[in-house]
Order: sequence, then C-alpha cells, then structure tokens
Amino acid sequence: MMKPSGLRPVDLARLAGVSAQQIRNYEAAGVLPPVARTPSGYRTFGDEHRKALLTYRALAKGYGTGTAQAVLRAVHAGDVPEALALIDAAHAALHEQRLSLRAASEALQAIARQSPDAPSLPRSSLRIGEVAAHLGVRTSALRVWEAAGLVTPQREPGTGYRHYSPTDVRDARLIHILRQSRYLLPQIRPVLEGLRETGSTDALRAAVAQRQEGLTRRTTAMLEGAGLLHGYLTDERPPSAAQ
Repeated sequence: MMKPSGLRPVDLARLAGVSAQQIRNYEAAGVLPPVARTPSGYRTFGDEHRKALLTYRALAKGYGTGTAQAVLRAVHAGDVPEALALIDAAHAALHEQRLSLRAASEALQAIARQSPDAPSLPRSSLRIGEVAAHLGVRTSALRVWEAAGLVTPQREPGTGYRHYSPTDVRDARLIHILRQSRYLLPQIRPVLEGLRETGSTDALRAAVAQRQEGLTRRTTAMLEGAGLLHGYLTDERPPSAAQ
C-alpha cells in the first residue's frame, strides 16, 4: 500500500495543467497507478502519480491517447513487455508511413508529369464504374471527390451518366494516392489547381514536404515520450525487476 502524500486531485491537476475531473478520468482509465485513500475516502496522490501523469501526456503527443493509455495500463498491471511491444508497434507503423510517403511522392511526381495521352491513361472517356475499377476504389469515393470539387467529369445529356476524360482519370489517381497518404481533401485542392492551371508541381512538393515535417514532429514527440517512460519504469520498478 502506498503512503498518502497529501496531494489532492486538484493539486495534481494544477501540477500537470489539467482539470481535477481529468485526473479522476485518468485514474479510472488506468493511466495512474493505484491511488490510496484516507479513512474518510478521499484520494491521496504522490510523486509517482505526478510522474505517471507527465509520462502519459508526453506519450500521448507522439503515440496517441489510445496507445499511451494502453502502455501505462500494461505497466501498472506489471506487464512491461506488453507495454514495450506497444511502443515497438507504434514505431514500426510510423516507419511504414515514411516508406509509404516516399513511394507516394515518387508515384505522384510521375503521374503529375503525365500528359493526357500517356500510355498508362485511358484513350477515351470512362464511366464511373470503369474509373473505380481502374484505380481500385469504390464509386462512392469518386462521388465524394466530385462533391468536393476535386474532379468534375462531364455528364451525358439526358441520362446524366458521368464521363471521365484521361485528365480526369489522372487527377483521380493523384487524389487516390494522396488520400492513401492521409491527406485531407482541402489539402489536395491546391495540388490539383497548380497542376491544372500552370502544370506546376510546386504544391505537390509542398504537400509532401508538409507531411514529412509532420512525421518528423511525431518522431520527436515519440522520443520524448519514450524517454519519460524509461525514467518512469526505472523509478517505479523494484530493483530486482529493473535488472
């Protein structure tokens, strides 16, 4: 049993810059280690709770709240290997995102340079189902992109059937690759506008660079969180377990 230190939820909340209710939420979620109570039932927190809280908030910045909570729940359950496995999985996923972004960047540059009569593009207009099959996407995705103004296929008089030109197909392929790389639709618009209006790939390069910067920031945050986790583990684990 941990000895009470006299810190109330509000005291811990002030130290971490959160609300007292958030402290209670963290306790319920297992982010904090078990909390001692006074004979009258009041919670009392110690320095180990402050360290756990700061560790969680640092982990959440890089790994996300879900992974951060799972890591600390595992630690407090005594399953450090599981906590470290979660950290490893998050780093592996980030590495895959970097590889995907690199491949997407190369593919986007190649597609952006294609002229409408490039061999890999259809020679004539296609209907929505044909475009979906060509790109490997759902027709609903193409409709969403159209509603957002990113692609504007011609409509057949009378029937209203969509007809995608070779340029439309190229643009849809660009959108598809950018979406796979986690770009939002508003972020894709300047890429297409620059390509259509001037043939410039500046916006495309800027979009890729922005995504790369985001991954770098996340990596830095992960390192910070992992450092605090290491300190928390070595402080809180018994000497025999830390060896």
